[in-house]
Amino acid sequence: MTQTVLILGASGHFGSQAARAFAAAGWVVKPFQRGTDMTAAAMGADLIVNALNPPSYHAWDRLIPQITAQVIAAGLASGATVLVPGNVYVYGDQPGPWGPNTPHRPVARKGTIRAQMEADYRAATDRGLRVILLRGGDFIDPASLKSFWNMVALKSIAKGRITNACAPGTTRAYAYLPDMARAAVALADRRATLPDFADIPFAGHALRFEDIAAHLERLTGQKMHMTPFMWWFMRLASPFWELARELSEMRYLFNTSHSLDPAPLAALLPDFRPTPLDDVLRAELAALAPNLLTPQGRSISAQTGR
Repeated sequence: MTQTVLILGASGHFGSQAARAFAAAGWVVKPFQRGTDMTAAAMGADLIVNALNPPSYHAWDRLIPQITAQVIAAGLASGATVLVPGNVYVYGDQPGPWGPNTPHRPVARKGTIRAQMEADYRAATDRGLRVILLRGGDFIDPASLKSFWNMVALKSIAKGRITNACAPGTTRAYAYLPDMARAAVALADRRATLPDFADIPFAGHALRFEDIAAHLERLTGQKMHMTPFMWWFMRLASPFWELARELSEMRYLFNTSHSLDPAPLAALLPDFRPTPLDDVLRAELAALAPNLLTPQGRSISAQTGR
């Protein structure tokens, strides 16, 4: 039987990748049209993917609760399960690895907003809503030039320069979005067996930026010169530039080593295999600097059994 998914924010990072993954798996994909009645759009859907996110952190304190209330209402009225791509803001700077049993201890305003969002979804399960929260780290999305990786970290890779926003030696969790979207499809197919509120970490790749540089050097055969991100400029620009102010608040995540627990997803999807890091970086190079890939770099996936 064909299943239908309504995707909110289908042109965004996660939403666009989810649309591709669900379509490839045979689902009927309905992109939500902004400004229309969400509850009406959800009628007949088996799943709602809430990938709506105000751009550049704009007015999160006002817009995130509004979106959450609309999605809950649509899910309850339609009977559709709701799948939400979660983030790591709720954990603050406590030691990891982080997982469903890690307490929420946000240290930033946006973390508090997301923690309340998750609490609202959890509370709605008492009224019959079913929720899958698939939690990932920093998004890697070769298909979008507007991702932080492509706009900042690897923007100048064609010139042999990469920008490191992390403190030296800091490990961060990264979610390769095509993989996270595949996991979302697999979990949606198993939704009847999941708890009413399923908090599932997507471990992805836990890396230091120094590791990323080493992999890129091996793939390209070129030295990668790391330059520091201009946090000082973000601080100076914060009073009059919203994005600089909001991004500066999240700097702690670039200074706090963290990872996500892979065990819960592995227990649910034992056959799921993430894309090897070399292939992830190859996709980034293909999007940003295809001429840098060496013949050896192109053959690495075969050497690793991909």
